[in-house]
Formats: sequence, C-alpha cells, structure tokens
Amino acid sequence: MKVYGVIMAGGGGTRFWPLSRHRRPKQLLNLSGKDQMINETIDRLAGICQKKNTFIVTNVDQVSGMRAATITRITPDHILEEPCARNTAACIGYAAVEILEKYGDGIMCIFPSDHFIKDDTEFTRVLKQAIKVADEENCLVTLGITPTYPSTGYGYIKFDKEEDALARQVLEFKEKPELSVAEEYVKSGDYAWNSGMFVWKASVIMEHFKELLPEVYSCLTELRSALKTPDEKDKIAEIYPGIPAISIDYGIMEKSSDVKVISADFGWNDVGSWDNLGVLQEEDQDGNVFAGNHIAIDTKGCITYSKKRLIATCGVEDLIIVETDDAVMVCDKSRAQDVKQFVDILKEQGKDRYL
Repeated sequence: MKVYGVIMAGGGGTRFWPLSRHRRPKQLLNLSGKDQMINETIDRLAGICQKKNTFIVTNVDQVSGMRAATITRITPDHILEEPCARNTAACIGYAAVEILEKYGDGIMCIFPSDHFIKDDTEFTRVLKQAIKVADEENCLVTLGITPTYPSTGYGYIKFDKEEDALARQVLEFKEKPELSVAEEYVKSGDYAWNSGMFVWKASVIMEHFKELLPEVYSCLTELRSALKTPDEKDKIAEIYPGIPAISIDYGIMEKSSDVKVISADFGWNDVGSWDNLGVLQEEDQDGNVFAGNHIAIDTKGCITYSKKRLIATCGVEDLIIVETDDAVMVCDKSRAQDVKQFVDILKEQGKDRYL
C-alpha cells in the first residue's frame, strides 16, 4: 500500500519570539545551523515515502513562505492551505480527504513540522514497523518515546508493559503531570512520552471521524465533495471555519479502543522553547549555547542568538538573549515557557509590527 507523509505546519511557535513571527513561524526557522526545520522534517521522511507523496498542511498566511522554503522538495499542490486554524483534527482530516479523493487510500504518516530527531536511521526503522502494523491490523498507531527523565512538559501514554507485542494497546493518555507524578510514571516503565506522531490508513482514520467526531466528519465530507471542482479553493474557505476546533488527541485518540503505541528511542525532542536550543547546537564547556555573533566573559548556562549585532555578556548565568532586526528579548532560562506571553501582550497593545 502507498505511504504518504503528512506534515502539520500551521503552528506559530510563539515560544521562539522574537525570532518566530506569524508569517515566519518556528518551522521556517533554521535553529540548528543546517536547514529550516520544515526541510529537515521532509528529508527525514525519505526513508519511508517519496517526496511526491509528501504533503504539508499549513495556515494560509504562511503558504508563501512555506512554498519558498520547500520549493526544491514539495510541489505547490501538495501544500494544503487552511483558511483558518481549527486544531489538529481538522488538519489531519483535510489531508485524509485530499489523499483519498485525489490519490487513493494509503498509509498516512503524520508528523509535526518542528521536532528534532537525532538518530534518523532508528527513526526510519521504527516508522517502518509502525507502517506494517497499521497496514496489517487496520488500527491507529502512535509513536511513544521512551522517557529518559521525569519530564513535566510532555504528555504521557500508558500501556501494558507485560503485553508481548511490538505495538502495545494504549490504556490511557495522561496530560502533562507534576514532577512527583512524572517520577512515578518513569519508574513504573508503563509509560511513554506522547510524541504527537501518528500512523494509520486514510480510510481507517475517516471511519474513526465518522464514529467519534460526527460533526467534524460531516464537514470533511462536504469538503471532500468540493475537491477537484472549479471553485475548490473558495468552497474550502467557506466550509473550513465551520469545522469544530478539536485536537486529534482529545477527539479520537483518547476515545478510540483501537490505538496502539510503539515505544522508541531515537533522540526525539519537540524543541518547544529557547531553553531547548542546546539540543540542536553544541554547548560550550560552561554550558552556554551561542548562535551568531557573541563574546563572553564569566558567562555560564546562557543561550544567545543574534542575527546581526554582537551580543556581549559578562558575569551572568542562565539567561536567554535573542537579537533580531527590530527586537531584543532577555529572559531568565527558567522562564523560557513564558516567552509566549510577550506575543499576547503585543497583541493587546496593538503592536502587530512585532508579530
């Protein structure tokens, strides 16, 4: 059966402000010093599907930037435009009906656009296993990450570790826990981190939409009927805002009794905020990550990112300093998750030029 890659790329990446902006979100940034994150994601899929079978779903405001970034990899008709954000159920459903209507059923391998994978070879091996399970068992497969520490920033997937199978039945999805709870999860060996990566047949996920999210399914059916018509784009723009906004996790994964998880360890990180930059770039002997022009005296545990100007630090620890053409952001490293609040404040103050 044909294998399709589907990359969800509509997010804003607000925790990477001021580098990340509305029209230049995290997935279009080069944070590793090698390539833009979207291109690293596309290239990572080469081991399981052809680029001609890879699709990107993104926000309409980001389409031009996405096309420019991926011009040598993805054809424009495989970049699907969401007229508005309606969460991941709509995003995945849109890709599913596009595939079914225009290209025929197959295995959808679905990934966020902005994750980091250290071991591409192991990633490909595990993904091929997941494709085989999804094809043979007609179930929903998710890739779980074997926890390496008690993270409070990730969701968890509970499974039966005694089950003698590669893909184990999912027992429960857990939200981001407190530290003491996360420690219990990791110690038990019954949990994997929820990576947000999924594998299933397009036809199978549509059956789950029909059963578990009938309102979304109704909109997707209407959307599918608009495909390949002369006014396809206008009809999608009309239908899409009416799709209920719900995540695939809440809407289907947590409700379905037919979800299996394959636990894996291929050096995964969701690179969610500035304090994760050390995953992408090497730290120096003092635990600093310096990207761009910098000099440092007695500086420890800091992260600096400069586009043009020199950043000079002296006698400081655990700071994040980011310089762009029109903004400078300074943040305590322990408050990296709060950077997104700057975006909220700028919106409230009407300072859209910084967004």
